[in-house]
Amino acid sequence: MWRQAATAVFPGVGFREPAQASDLVAAEGRLRRTLPAELRLLLLESNGVIGHARVDTVWPVDQILERNLLFWSDQTFTQLYMPFDALLFFGDNGGGDQFAFVQKPQRPDIFVWEHESDSRRWVANNLQDYLGRSLREAGDDWYQL
Repeated sequence: MWRQAATAVFPGVGFREPAQASDLVAAEGRLRRTLPAELRLLLLESNGVIGHARVDTVWPVDQILERNLLFWSDQTFTQLYMPFDALLFFGDNGGGDQFAFVQKPQRPDIFVWEHESDSRRWVANNLQDYLGRSLREAGDDWYQL
């Protein structure tokens, strides 16, 4: 389903081998939270999605784990930025801005964190909407106002 949806928007989209369910369970254990259902299903079809200009539109599960643990615990970040614990990052634009599900309260919306301003704002209704918007546009700034 996810491969078809992404390919329909951008025929040049790249896919990885599917993630193993055991890897997702292990990641959820280390994150101490459940992955959003639609992200979990996508990762079981393809362990990440590669968009325009080889950008990781959706990261592989190991990168999702690594980046979130870093953002939630790095003391430098706590001094520079608002807290990240309400977000679950899963992809980026290739230039530093990152995309996340809102986890507190849990909802399907996708927000962008703009690293230069520390702003967080809505960009998509859910993962399917995010893939449609991000893969449709050729630029890495598709979400800019």
